[in-house]
Amino acid sequence: MHVKAKTVALGGLLLALTVVFMALGSIIETSTLFLLAAASFFVGIVVREFGLKAGGTFYLAAVLLGFITAPNKFYVVTFSAMGFYIWGIEAVWRWLEKRSGMTGRHTVFWISKYVIFNIVYLPVVFIFRELLFARAISGMVMAGVVIGGQVCLFIYDRAYDYVQAHIWGKIRGRVL
Repeated sequence: MHVKAKTVALGGLLLALTVVFMALGSIIETSTLFLLAAASFFVGIVVREFGLKAGGTFYLAAVLLGFITAPNKFYVVTFSAMGFYIWGIEAVWRWLEKRSGMTGRHTVFWISKYVIFNIVYLPVVFIFRELLFARAISGMVMAGVVIGGQVCLFIYDRAYDYVQAHIWGKIRGRVL
């Protein structure tokens, strides 16, 4: 297998930034979700630049290095959920690109986003309820947590789209 030096160099740089952002999330507690989201966006950059296989490898390497280096392992688990979501939506996007004659691709893409998110989010909320909440909570609060997660996904997804289109779009020409 022939790997280009530029691919390895950029992948290594992005991997280092990902691990630094995960570690900083443990240090700067007020910006934890921001830093973890920024770290997960690098998964999408690698997928878009080098493909799904390279993105999957990058994702696994980031999770493993995060568990080795990050002080708070719970944040690495959070990153892994965010990174899996990014990798999943990029995989769905590539699958839909190959089906240009398919009607309703935009709707399928949005439904896929929420399905991928809820595959990760709902089991965590319901199975690990005691870990997430200090005391027993009512069904209404749980419904609020589930709905709040959907709203947060929308915001996270908009931020990811912005980073890919505007920020990485400007940096990309200088890096590659």
